Amino acid sequence: MIALSLAEIADITGGRPHDIPDPSVRITGPVVIDSRQVEAGSLFAAFAGEHVDGHDYAERAVASGAAAVLAARPVGVPAIVVADVEKALGALARAVVERLGTDVVALTGSAGKTSTKDLIAQVLQAHAPTVWTPGSLNNEIGLPLTALRATEETRHLVLEMGARGIGHIDYLTGLTPPRIGLVLNVGTAHIGEFGGREQIAQAKGELVEALPSAAEGGVAVLNADDPLVRAMSARTKARTVLFGEADDADVRATEVRMAPAGQPSFTLHTPTGCGEVTLRLYGEHHVSNALAAAAVAHVLGMSVEEIATALSEAGTLSRWRMEVTERADGVTIVNDAYNANPESMRAALRALAAMGGTARANGGRTWAVLGPMAELGDASLAEHDAVGRLAVRLNVSKLVAVGGREASWLQLGAYNEGSWGEESVVVSDAQAAIDLLRSELRPGDVVLVKASRSVGLERVALALLAGGGEVADR
Repeated sequence: MIALSLAEIADITGGRPHDIPDPSVRITGPVVIDSRQVEAGSLFAAFAGEHVDGHDYAERAVASGAAAVLAARPVGVPAIVVADVEKALGALARAVVERLGTDVVALTGSAGKTSTKDLIAQVLQAHAPTVWTPGSLNNEIGLPLTALRATEETRHLVLEMGARGIGHIDYLTGLTPPRIGLVLNVGTAHIGEFGGREQIAQAKGELVEALPSAAEGGVAVLNADDPLVRAMSARTKARTVLFGEADDADVRATEVRMAPAGQPSFTLHTPTGCGEVTLRLYGEHHVSNALAAAAVAHVLGMSVEEIATALSEAGTLSRWRMEVTERADGVTIVNDAYNANPESMRAALRALAAMGGTARANGGRTWAVLGPMAELGDASLAEHDAVGRLAVRLNVSKLVAVGGREASWLQLGAYNEGSWGEESVVVSDAQAAIDLLRSELRPGDVVLVKASRSVGLERVALALLAGGGEVADR
């Protein structure tokens, strides 16, 4: 964060200094919400959570080097006391971003947000100093924490924005107003909360509505291949740049091809020329993500040669997202267990199928270890059934459905599609899946592990990579 005095922070947040002997003391370290992450000169923001109250750790934070605490009540150590810590944190983030004048790139979508954000970050970092959302910290707390990591050297600030309902993205754009807004897709993630894809589109489109006009430099980067996203061009005053495989896309891909191991290559077309891209990522769905990143980079002035090179060198920054690891015995584990929705589940299965050629050549099989997809509401049965059917259509060798009624729906879909033998099985929990896989895996097998975050199915992948022991408690 840029250095600010405690007096300045109090003024920005509308707070009251408490137990602060010298208001001119400056915050020179990061803003954190975990006392274990405190560094010298930090500002510790104390949040009262469901199970833990950060105010109880205020003394520990200051003892560890924090210059002060942003708190909702006096805590016995130097603090700026505010009415609402969350709103104060947001106000501080907005003030810092406005002072810096950094180009803010915001992105949202039903699937692929984090992978695309990681690609954008790596491409832009090759161009100029860039700060981006770590992992999936894309909510009303994570977003300002990311923005507050920016410094005077930061040229690009890349922010992932999530939504749990109408108005959420509008709120986030108010904290860190973007100049460039990217919408990836409108799918069925959280459809149980929103009520339908049209409502999801309404929420995602709040991003383009918040952009400045074209005359003021605003740019909406939209997926030409998604009709609900393409239609958002009518909701913005900003200039529109389309990406995708459609013929009229400003940034598009042709000659898409897949390597035997599952990594895509394509010819990248931009308004300034063409370049060849070979991604290190697994799965054809990453072509669209790469095009989105390329479109943002093009808007920010990078040449097609720079973009193609940076995309070809980019890897995975966030954990448990198509992490591919080959064990010493020749078994490959694909840990994509951070989260799941119908769109990302289908993309992961197709990536597994693409890797199947290499698996079969090595005498192996493909395994899909799948758990429940959350927040689908009334669509849950149909969506799980469809995923089970797709696994059969893609000739996945073994489907292991983990836990509860959703697992039975996955197997039901596989059964109805023609999986009548031992190709699919339901197991009760992660440990049962591990026990099964340890007894059945053989060299050359490829194992995909995927489920919604709440399931914690990454334990299966981690245990298989560790090679022994019971599943650790989360």
